[in-house]
Amino acid sequence: MATIVSEKLSRLFISAQHFWKVPQLLEEALPSLSCTVGVLDVPRLFRKPYIHTGYRPVNRTWRYYFLSLFQRHNEAVNVWTHLVAALVLLVRFWQLARTVDFRGDPHAQPLFIIAASSIVYATFSAVAHLLQAKSEFWHCAFFFLDYVGVATYQYGSALVHYYYAIEPAWHARVGGFYIPGAVLLAWLSCAGSCYAKYRCPHLSSLMGRLCQEVPSAVAYALDISPVLHRIYSSSSSGLADPAVLYHKCHVLSFLVGAFFFACPYPEKWFPGKCHFVGQGHQIFHVFLTLCTLTQVEAVLLDYGTRQPIYSRLHGGLAPLFSALCLLLVV
Repeated sequence: MATIVSEKLSRLFISAQHFWKVPQLLEEALPSLSCTVGVLDVPRLFRKPYIHTGYRPVNRTWRYYFLSLFQRHNEAVNVWTHLVAALVLLVRFWQLARTVDFRGDPHAQPLFIIAASSIVYATFSAVAHLLQAKSEFWHCAFFFLDYVGVATYQYGSALVHYYYAIEPAWHARVGGFYIPGAVLLAWLSCAGSCYAKYRCPHLSSLMGRLCQEVPSAVAYALDISPVLHRIYSSSSSGLADPAVLYHKCHVLSFLVGAFFFACPYPEKWFPGKCHFVGQGHQIFHVFLTLCTLTQVEAVLLDYGTRQPIYSRLHGGLAPLFSALCLLLVV
């Protein structure tokens, strides 16, 4: 009996020794914090305005870039904001799948599209910001993937706004072109962003921004029009509509985020001070996440309370609208 006890204590002691070695093993496995380099040490394609250091060197091993998830560099906040967002959205829709019949209820298919597209865009964004520093080729490739995710989310947003949130009066005005227009503009948004990224060293900053931002702005104007009409109609009628508050929050979050996406603030105000935290693109990620979360809650309320309206307007077209998302991805 004493022998058995002593053996168990010995194993426990050895296990404790291994436990205390974990920090040392992690320190040896992860790249050093001093592995970041200055702006002049990376190709022009990787450089950010007013960010002078915190870049990861190119042409390291894939292991280096994967493990940089746990290190400090000027893309770390961008990675973690959308990685956390993807996990939160995944848990939210996993809970939702217990109560919503995505297969049996055709009216739930647009809800599935926004669920899948929001998780996809957040995941693709996190992957792009984590791995893009490998080389110029992989920088373009991963951001092209990111733009595909964004375009898919754009169409998913347009679909649920058109299907669940739209009022009959606005449906009568835009019903003939809204969905085809949303597909075309999402594709143009993706193509323009990819072209601007690919031609970045050869285009002026103004031309690059026009290629990326103009198609996205036009797409957003069409996609959000049912929501804006809904907000206006609810304010005119004076009737209480719980979903409208979420719609207002999601529109406001997007507009604030779009400002920080288009303008390099606050790093322009504090050049050399926002290498790791405080960049405009990081703030854009935070507000885009808030936009998506509030949009999801608004759509869920519309799905649960407006079925007499949207089932009468769209009939059995949900499978067709949802299938167009696959066409867009292809």
